Amino acid sequence: MPPPELLPDVLPSERLTVSGVPVRELRDQLRRIPTTRNALTTISVWTQIIGEIWLAIWLSNPFVWAAVFVLMGRNFANMAILGHEASHRILLPNRRLNDFVGRWLAFYPNFTAFDIYRRLHMAHHREEFGPTEPDMNFYSGFPVGWASMRRKFTRDILGVTGARNLISFFKAFGSSQGRPVAARILVSQLIVLAVFTAIGRPELYLLIWLLPWLTIWKVLNRLRSIAEHGGLHKSTDRRETTHHVNQTLLPRFWFAPFNTGWHLAHHVDPGVPFRNLPTLQEELESAGYVIPEFTWSSYTALWRSLATGRASEQQAE
Repeated sequence: MPPPELLPDVLPSERLTVSGVPVRELRDQLRRIPTTRNALTTISVWTQIIGEIWLAIWLSNPFVWAAVFVLMGRNFANMAILGHEASHRILLPNRRLNDFVGRWLAFYPNFTAFDIYRRLHMAHHREEFGPTEPDMNFYSGFPVGWASMRRKFTRDILGVTGARNLISFFKAFGSSQGRPVAARILVSQLIVLAVFTAIGRPELYLLIWLLPWLTIWKVLNRLRSIAEHGGLHKSTDRRETTHHVNQTLLPRFWFAPFNTGWHLAHHVDPGVPFRNLPTLQEELESAGYVIPEFTWSSYTALWRSLATGRASEQQAE
């Protein structure tokens, strides 16, 4: 937790309201959805997936297969963040197309129920750490000891966490409410399997799709999730509910794509599309709302404090 002296009371300002949300003129500018660029981004995500798998098949090299296996975890991270944008209705301005892309090109291939996620995620934004917080299992209990942290990530990398998620998915077929959504997710998985079968490699669904989802993706998802809210608490001040971490290329490539690392800015105004979050962050910094003293220097510094309890060492490397 940042100490109170690092949370200056500087709002409202000329350009930001008391909650940090931009004033009307600036808000309208920042909330504008870049339709063409976002559509190209969605296409690029699937181009990468197809290209990486094609390259592995073409080269048929064990080292390339291993690299693609790991990179598939990143691809699931990309899909998850696109689905997150679509859940906020800020991926594409046409709502039907936005939701179609969010369902069929982002979340269903990632075993995620789009409409359920949207409902729960809006509860998360209404009150982080509140009574309806859906992700409390990710955030609560921090800081923890190294042994606890190792157990969490061991379960992830061995597929235990993913297996539990799959069990919940199959249990949904036993519910009249859950069955239609689970069926659509199953259809998306059967489409992926059909594509692999059509190229004569049905085994790749298990080896290069399902297994990376069960393992690599779960590790990357936890790394990002605990860095967003781990160790914080319920507050009306977003600086006490959401971390801000200095963004560098490697985290942005692996687990915090599409500017999702500017997470404090996202929680200040969830209606701002991902491309404009750095601009909102600059506004928050210019106003003095976000200052370097409580900005984490790196994800490793934050994870270290989350695992050791030494929150005062947030600037240490």
